[in-house]
Amino acid sequence: MERLLLDLSVNVTAMFRDPPFFAAFRRKVVPILRAHPFVRIWCAGCSTGEEVYSLAILLHEEGLLERSRIYATDINAYAIEAAEAGVVPLARMQEYTQNYLRSGGAGEFSRYYVAAYDAARFNRELLGNVVFSQHNLATDRAFAEFHAIVCRNVLIYFDTPLQHRVTELFSDSLLPFGVLALGRRESIAFTPAAGRFAPLAGDQRIFRKAA
Repeated sequence: MERLLLDLSVNVTAMFRDPPFFAAFRRKVVPILRAHPFVRIWCAGCSTGEEVYSLAILLHEEGLLERSRIYATDINAYAIEAAEAGVVPLARMQEYTQNYLRSGGAGEFSRYYVAAYDAARFNRELLGNVVFSQHNLATDRAFAEFHAIVCRNVLIYFDTPLQHRVTELFSDSLLPFGVLALGRRESIAFTPAAGRFAPLAGDQRIFRKAA
């Protein structure tokens, strides 16, 4: 069943996918996170983990990773296993390096991974504050309170009732003034939770919850 789910699930992802989003996250979200002594971030629908590693690198460069906890969840157990392994084809690293630089990366991207043969493995230090777990957005409940939730390019595959359920789940899971980040083709505009959020970086689909 898990293998069938893997085939049916959409697992398209990349490191620093949509670089302008990560640049906006640095500018708009990081200053908000700095105000907290400890930060909890939920990366929902994390797929094979490229976005999790991107967030970990960004937080590391902003001096926040050591006082952050990233909860990375996906419905698919095989995707979670791949994310925990942190191994990607070496051929993708040129694209990922360009994405990293365009997103405002502050150093050499190659310092975050080790290359061997035709694969690259990300440094295990990036996962020191990451918790991987299965979670079904369609049926499971909130499991913590977060300062930020990142769920990009997941809602576009849900029908309207399920989109409404998930945005309610995210609203319930965020602390007051918490940040919600969606994909560039996603919005909360026509959901029941819309009135509880205001644009923080509207062009990049980053919203902030009201008190």
